[in-house]
Amino acid sequence: MSWQDNYQVWQQQQTMIPYIKHELDAIATDGAAKKAAFTAPMSFGTAGMRGVMGPGIGQMNVYTVRQATEGVARYLDTLDDATKQRGVAISFDSRYHSREFAHEAAHVLGAHHIPSFVFDDMRPTPELSFAVRHLNTAMGIMITASHNPKQYNGFKIYGPDGGQMPPKASDMITDFVRSAKDVFAIAVADEQELRAAKTLQIIGKNVDQPYLKNVESVTINADLVHSVGKTMKLIYTPLHGTGKVIGERALRGAGFENFTMVPEQAIADPEFPTVPFPNPEFAQAFDMAIALGKKEGADLLVATDPDADRLGAAVRQPDGEYQLLSGNQIASILLAYILKARKAAGQLPANSRVVKSIVSTELATKIAAAYGVEMKNVLTGFKFIAEQIHEYETTHEHTFLFGFEESYGYLIKPFVRDKDAIQSTVLLAEVAADYKQRGMTLYDGIEELYATYGYFAEKTTFEEFPGVDGADQMAHLMSEFRENAPKSFADSTIDTVEDFSTSTKTEADGTTSTIDLPQSNVLKYWLSDGTWICIRPSGTEPKVKFYVGTSDTTDAAAQKRLAGYESALKQYVDSVK
Repeated sequence: MSWQDNYQVWQQQQTMIPYIKHELDAIATDGAAKKAAFTAPMSFGTAGMRGVMGPGIGQMNVYTVRQATEGVARYLDTLDDATKQRGVAISFDSRYHSREFAHEAAHVLGAHHIPSFVFDDMRPTPELSFAVRHLNTAMGIMITASHNPKQYNGFKIYGPDGGQMPPKASDMITDFVRSAKDVFAIAVADEQELRAAKTLQIIGKNVDQPYLKNVESVTINADLVHSVGKTMKLIYTPLHGTGKVIGERALRGAGFENFTMVPEQAIADPEFPTVPFPNPEFAQAFDMAIALGKKEGADLLVATDPDADRLGAAVRQPDGEYQLLSGNQIASILLAYILKARKAAGQLPANSRVVKSIVSTELATKIAAAYGVEMKNVLTGFKFIAEQIHEYETTHEHTFLFGFEESYGYLIKPFVRDKDAIQSTVLLAEVAADYKQRGMTLYDGIEELYATYGYFAEKTTFEEFPGVDGADQMAHLMSEFRENAPKSFADSTIDTVEDFSTSTKTEADGTTSTIDLPQSNVLKYWLSDGTWICIRPSGTEPKVKFYVGTSDTTDAAAQKRLAGYESALKQYVDSVK
């Protein structure tokens, strides 16, 4: 049907939820808004769905959440009854309608006689991942748009291991979601009846306590935390999100007592009134933490995004100003400490492995190699790190030591199977304490790593393709990179091309080999000077992302080299858009 037809179907609904009807009426004269809302259904992929809230088949609302959950329920209906009756754990963040969407999901599951376990209040994504494992549920649902602006919400699905759904199961769910074409015909059960039958159960403290107990185990050197950590000054901000529920308790439980939460940002507020974007990647997210840090003389500032799966940090400089660390820098310094501390404690298994995404820093590879530890590269998406953990636990060929993505996501202990900013906050505080007892800051620590392994510089940029034609434009750009790619960037020849869509690595002389990773719409170029460039469409936003990683003997040289490649890449993109 045309978008006009889809709009008419919605407008003619007599039993529509009143506030959604009001929102629909509000765009009655706005052709562009109607076109955006009704042209195509929301994309549902391996990570679920994410989009702007509002009426229509292409936006997040009660009806599209019901549709997504119906797909989950139909998938569970294909499994044996014992698995189905394990049910689904459900959590939600601080955004508008998140609690409502969580309970609507439970109502759809209940209509299929599938039990649900819904948190009593907002909880972080990593705790949802833990809950799936702790309660032995068949799946998990997290209502969140992560670090997106306030107008967004999302629906993330998790498998029985607590990781995001693997591709095969996810594809089945996607097909089931698409088969539920009439969003107004999806059956929902009554909340009170579900509660009375214990088909819907409320969870909270019974999951919080074991999760926090596991977080305590992340600490490697308890004596260090006791002697230095308990007096080291920290500032923590949850950026109006779920971190406020559990972050403070995690720090205190690990032994860090001298910390302050940014008061204004410790309020769970879906408006995110103090930040333009609730994203610890952005400098503005730290404005209030920096002001408070200067007032209290804090050594370390930590920010987590609204669902507390991503962590950003800033450290005090000698002049009293604060320096933000990149995701790659945080990961590198966490890894260096884990390896050093575990080796010192005799806790570094010979078969240890670190896992990172293909777009994350090669500095970590060098650090791991210095300790005789193997680095495993996987596709972008933490589910691929979770898959490696599952494989290691099954085969016992390797021991998982640390996993990370450059986009501020880290996992230290695998009692969670997604990135976990709560356990990462605890360990980063311990790392800061380690440097403090040496008379250094985390920034000094990064400089020490660079002096040892070389100066690494990385940059992520993107081109945005909004609107109904965005997907076609993104496909065109990827096609140009595949079919008409330049022979060099910034005077450095391309030595190797890795096309993950065909699992093929092609050398400059034309020889090919197979890439042992799942197929994905990703390209990676390795240049003659060791620089790498990667291009991939975002799985959650209408963007094509570009990643550049390089290194040199000095920071200035590395940054100059990086800027040259960024400019060359931009020129090529502009020429083929």
